[in-house]
Amino acid sequence: MASQAKPQILSYINRLLYLFLILFLSIHVASGAGGTWKLLLNNVGISAMHSQLLINDRVIMYDRSNFGPSKISLPNGTCRDSPNDSVSKRDCTAHSIEYDVALNRVRPLTVQSNTWCSSGGVTPDGTLLQTGGDKDGERKARLFYPCDDKSCDWSEIDNALNVKRWYASNHVLPDGRQIIIGGRDEFNFEFFPKTNAPNTYSLRFLSETNDLDQENNLYPNVFLNTDGNLFIFANNRAILLDYAKNTVVKTYPEIPGGDPRSYPSTGSAVLLPVKNLEAKVVELEVLVCGGAPKGSYLLAFNENTFVKALDTCARIKINDAKPKWILEKMPRPRIMGDMIVLPNGQVLLINGGSSGSAGWELGREPVLNPDLYHPDKPIGSRFQVQNPSTIPRMYHSTATLLRDGRVLVGGSNPHEFYNFTGVLFPTELRLEAFLPSYLESQYRNIRPRIMSPSLHSTVNYGGILRLRFRVLGGVKSPVKVTMLFPSFNTHSFSMSQRLLVLDHVTSLRIGQWTYEVRVKTPRSANLAPPGYYMVFVVNQDIPSEGIWVRLQ
Repeated sequence: MASQAKPQILSYINRLLYLFLILFLSIHVASGAGGTWKLLLNNVGISAMHSQLLINDRVIMYDRSNFGPSKISLPNGTCRDSPNDSVSKRDCTAHSIEYDVALNRVRPLTVQSNTWCSSGGVTPDGTLLQTGGDKDGERKARLFYPCDDKSCDWSEIDNALNVKRWYASNHVLPDGRQIIIGGRDEFNFEFFPKTNAPNTYSLRFLSETNDLDQENNLYPNVFLNTDGNLFIFANNRAILLDYAKNTVVKTYPEIPGGDPRSYPSTGSAVLLPVKNLEAKVVELEVLVCGGAPKGSYLLAFNENTFVKALDTCARIKINDAKPKWILEKMPRPRIMGDMIVLPNGQVLLINGGSSGSAGWELGREPVLNPDLYHPDKPIGSRFQVQNPSTIPRMYHSTATLLRDGRVLVGGSNPHEFYNFTGVLFPTELRLEAFLPSYLESQYRNIRPRIMSPSLHSTVNYGGILRLRFRVLGGVKSPVKVTMLFPSFNTHSFSMSQRLLVLDHVTSLRIGQWTYEVRVKTPRSANLAPPGYYMVFVVNQDIPSEGIWVRLQ
């Protein structure tokens, strides 16, 4: 399958265009203390419900195939026939696009079945694996092999999944497979590709966290622990699962207050930066933010009553002998927000509303201000309010970190179909970028620029990665080297998102503005699953543009 794909590299001209774009933005975008916003495209043709950055710096986005006609045609006058579809029996428009970061252009792609509310992630060779969806797409897997010549498109595998997967979550595993967990009325998990029997494994935790007539456990938050087990959060609590034996090895306490934080009471969750990788036991912390008070979904759905969202985060050290959740206040209530780990280890909370619930027409009061979370600061001083967008990003919005450090923001469609007029929050086709304050021109002299290795390199587990970089201003030692796995984003969760801070070996100055740092690569796939990572040099919290490094 994906192992047959060969990694693709940006062409020389595209690399120049990419660098030009970053230079242009640094000069021509007004800056502010809390980051800046840039409208990239006024109409990408679809509402970006799902988003994945690939190793050629293209971003794949898609919504669903039965929304009705989109605003971008399929190439070469082609059409898709689906006689069993109640909405789009013959559709000549695209429901997936490829966004070229360097050129700031989109290209229509063809999906043959319904990808609505599906899941995915990238394989070790950089291929996008997408799983499930609705109706004719619920048991399909789809593959997208990156290319630079516009020849690549979606391929589909019928009956690749043992059961229907709708609102499920994926995570990349240490052996390169992906686990697919849950989904509507599916209290189980399976793997892709299939290597063992049985194909489906029951997981009682998912039925135990399923609230009657509300669910509140869809799109569970999944993170790989350093012992190879999986931390799975759903509703208001979590377990540590040995998926190989299908055994729960640890049960975590309920978050104080007991309010749900999973779809449709949608909060977001993130694995905080993984540090001290050479330690005997590597400490991991999970942060869960936002959600909705108990009953909010039913009040919104049945009574048009929109309750204020939760304004708290809960943080837990998952490898402690007696782990407990620590609550802290956010600057505001937030539901349907996204949490993106930035290259310097800070966490961006972005998108969403401050009342109601996820679901069609059920969210209110858009949150236009992102908030920046500083994990290493004392509790009570970790949040920093950022400058607002002017575009509401409600249900079905996405956020994706790019290699240049910007955060790509798209989507928002809280309607059953495309709806552009006469509604509170019209279907959103605009694409914008949030530029964190580390991209401001005042930091240009302390921003590292990686000179070597090249844009695409390969390293082995337990090896040494040597990075040579330039800084025109001062370097405050030690600089950090971080590596970040590109996540699959949908429904307020970035699947397989993982940032590691690499341990130093040596650091030295080798010229007037040139430096070299040598760091240890992760020693095992339990710390970092195999695949392509973005690697950054961080000087005084200012990250370089990343390079792609394949860990194997």
